Amino acid sequence: MRTILQILAEAGGLKGGKCISIENEPWMRLVIEVLQDLGPNGHPVVSVAHYGEQNSDPMRDPEMLFEVVEDDGIDPEFWPFYFRNDYAGIEQWSRVRSEGGEVVCLPRRTRDMEEFAKIWDRNLREQGFFEAFRRQTEGVRSGERSAP
Repeated sequence: MRTILQILAEAGGLKGGKCISIENEPWMRLVIEVLQDLGPNGHPVVSVAHYGEQNSDPMRDPEMLFEVVEDDGIDPEFWPFYFRNDYAGIEQWSRVRSEGGEVVCLPRRTRDMEEFAKIWDRNLREQGFFEAFRRQTEGVRSGERSAP
């Protein structure tokens, strides 16, 4: 998810509690959240979601949760472990921590999520979400109001 990493880097990094909302018509709003919780392997978690609306309710299409694994001198890696699409009624985990404390992993589902994330990242880049984020933040810095 290089596009998401670029946006996070421009926004100041992986500080917990950060929420970035990007409007980029005609595409669905993109929301990136750095969560306070740690993932199943103990790494920081980032939520990436497109949001639509149905009957006045926010709908994720999709949302993915990633553990962000940082290694000195190497770009952080995004390890997907959760996928949700509210319109399709899908919610899947590929890694969870059991009550006993061990990490349970579903390798095929993890690979499927990794493949989806690669396609999604390419789409986000081609759809110009990084540039839209820059336009939004430049507007905020110059005193313009950004969309809620």
